[in-house]
Amino acid sequence: MSDPGPAERYARATDSARHDRSHPLTAAFAASQPFDLDPFQIDGCRALEDGRSVLVAAPTGAGKTIVGEFAVHLAMREPGDKAFYTTPMKALSNQKFRELQEVYGEGEVGLLTGDTNINGNARVVVMTTEVLRNMLYADSPALRGLRYVVMDEVHYLADRFRGAVWEEVIIHLAPSVKLVSLSATVSNAEEFGDWLDTVRGDTQVIVSETRPVPLEQHVLVRGDLLPLFDDRAGIATAQVNQELMRIRSFKGANFERNHRVQASNSARQAGYEASGRRPHRGNKRPVRSANVRRIERLDRPDVVELLRRANLLPAIFFIFSRVGCDAAVQQVRRSGVQLTTPEERREIREVVEERTRTLLEEDLAVLGFWEWRENLERGVASHHAGLLPAFKEVVEELFQRKLVKVVFATETLALGINMPARTVVLEKLEKFNGEARVAITSGEYTQLTGRAGRRGIDVEGHAVIQWTEGLDPQAVAALASRRTYPLNSSFRPTYNMAVNLIDQFGRARAREILESSFAQFQADRAVVGIARQVREQEETLAGYAKAMTCDRGDFAEYSRIRRELSDLEKTNRKDANASRRTRDERQRHIASLRTQMQRHPCHLCPDREHHARWAERYWRMKRDIDKLRRQIEARTGTVARIFDRVVDVLGALDYVTIADDGATGLTPAGRTMRRIYGERDLLVAESLRRGIWKNLDAPSLAALACALVYEPRRDDGGPGERGLPRGAFRGAFDATLTLWQELDDLERDHRLPGSEPIAAGLSGAMHSWARGGALDRVLIEADMAAGDFVRWAKQTIDLLDQLSIVADQPIAGTARKALDAVRRGIVAYSGV
Repeated sequence: MSDPGPAERYARATDSARHDRSHPLTAAFAASQPFDLDPFQIDGCRALEDGRSVLVAAPTGAGKTIVGEFAVHLAMREPGDKAFYTTPMKALSNQKFRELQEVYGEGEVGLLTGDTNINGNARVVVMTTEVLRNMLYADSPALRGLRYVVMDEVHYLADRFRGAVWEEVIIHLAPSVKLVSLSATVSNAEEFGDWLDTVRGDTQVIVSETRPVPLEQHVLVRGDLLPLFDDRAGIATAQVNQELMRIRSFKGANFERNHRVQASNSARQAGYEASGRRPHRGNKRPVRSANVRRIERLDRPDVVELLRRANLLPAIFFIFSRVGCDAAVQQVRRSGVQLTTPEERREIREVVEERTRTLLEEDLAVLGFWEWRENLERGVASHHAGLLPAFKEVVEELFQRKLVKVVFATETLALGINMPARTVVLEKLEKFNGEARVAITSGEYTQLTGRAGRRGIDVEGHAVIQWTEGLDPQAVAALASRRTYPLNSSFRPTYNMAVNLIDQFGRARAREILESSFAQFQADRAVVGIARQVREQEETLAGYAKAMTCDRGDFAEYSRIRRELSDLEKTNRKDANASRRTRDERQRHIASLRTQMQRHPCHLCPDREHHARWAERYWRMKRDIDKLRRQIEARTGTVARIFDRVVDVLGALDYVTIADDGATGLTPAGRTMRRIYGERDLLVAESLRRGIWKNLDAPSLAALACALVYEPRRDDGGPGERGLPRGAFRGAFDATLTLWQELDDLERDHRLPGSEPIAAGLSGAMHSWARGGALDRVLIEADMAAGDFVRWAKQTIDLLDQLSIVADQPIAGTARKALDAVRRGIVAYSGV
């Protein structure tokens, strides 16, 4: 592309100056940034300055959050205005909280993440999306003065477990609140923007496909970094590197040759064995082609050294296994790799000591602290969900400060945390999804490699794919070329959602609100397309009907009799095991149809078979149209129908009252359920109402709450009788499990999907922890990493906190004691 001439440059400058005059706030904000804003960032800020909501979809690392930060900037200009910044994860909330504190000061910025409450009445509050949803349903006073809500990583609404929360927030925010939706690049951003425009009012959609730092794609083969594409000018027009294709072809041809030679040897050996003769000495070993040379994978320390020599550090190695991440760190450590200077090592130790000073001395050895710190001082670390939150935060900070040079991470690191690298290495292009090994998608590839290239530091980022047996360069190129993936709603009404909607709006209005969900919007759009198909096919059907018209009578009726007769005769031939009575009845029916057919006036038409060919096409088309009509019927009003089933279950259990005219209200039990959030909302509410847990002490209630939130691994067979806490817990757990079975049956009777049974696999360890057990003993009992235990403990705390608020005594008091007993040691740690 040639440089613009003087006239074009002048025109661009004049246009920019005109926009700056009409958008002075955007111009001033852009001038205050340490780098020039990209066009999509400026467009987003100008839309907000014009009083519009905005959806910004751009690649990972492109700087979408600048638009969100401008919304906060606008709120802070007007006294009394507020801005909420929501994220899908506590780690992201913590990070954004620290960043905004640096800009606006500690007194102006708050943090709410369920287990952390810092300055919650501040004018700028960072929070998880669930916290905002709960505030909306409770009509919290903190919502007064709210002018902007930033929803970072809004594409999370596709998450099947938590996605509904995003839609609830978007639907229920006051019309006066401007929404800033920040998304990864998705292929249907316009569709999502159209929905936002429908439910939120004037919303501008801004899509950017441009990475701020260009990405170079490489394949690591035998110690060489070969470019994936021959043409580095642009992926859209690039061709796959022919050298890679030759390597693959060479490997494939040699594999086939080897396979044939080995098959021949095996056959010869089988012949010798069958005849009893001994093989010739020269055939003791299988013959191999002299050209076969296995492409050896470099060991990880060698890959690290290669990247260091090529000046491609810092790097993130994505390994889709926690065990693999930790093993990789050990492998690099054993090799003696040292990536840091003495000055960097001193700085690393200072950061580690400062950030982990609250951890108990006796827990450090259990957590592998000393080895972890030594690895950090070498410049190497792992990052995954099993790592203690305190350790993860240290790794993130040291990597951002360029002190840690290599991180071996699972894909969770790619989800929004600000940890860009110069290079991203993918060891494999497949992962275990819990059931089988599957290839990563183009969206996942884009998300992972999006970490490569640090804005303002790197001229280009680098993605390195390690060669593996069977690697297809064309397939890799396809992954790298497709930048987007569709955003599909996972919204479904819950019991808590239902009682809150009924309480605020009544049943009729609640149904209307649910029909405005993105889920129904997408279903209705699909219906529009299907309806178009039906109309087109009905025109074709009319043509077929005309073509089979017979002047002797109704050929449609005649062809229907023929089809029914033919189908019945086929059934009779196949169903040889039918009873004598059934076969006799079928024969009588066949005889009757044959008589009808022969007596029909069209039967003697000389063009009968010509008409019949058109009739066959007619009936096939009609069958297809009927199928499409059933699809339309199934999709129309889907969300509202599910809501009705949820309300019917609530009515059967007396959480809502349903009058003869359909009017619905809440009972006292329904009002309690308004404040119970989570997958087990109905089970928790019903357990409280029946008093199943009233005799539990604090450790036992903690253990039971843990059973309600814990999701066991597929290979977790449960604790067995010996692993369960003693005393009142067992009776309460059995009663809760029986209640779950009752509710599950009731849900299925009302055509709802039901739920998984509660699992006590972690209850014994949580009981021990709540009783003050030592960390080492508890982790052995839990049989899990410290980070995993902390995560489940915090979810247990969230449920106990709800119980302390909504339950009657003595359960409320016991829940508070249980909460305090669980929130200690590594669970109580907060890095903020």
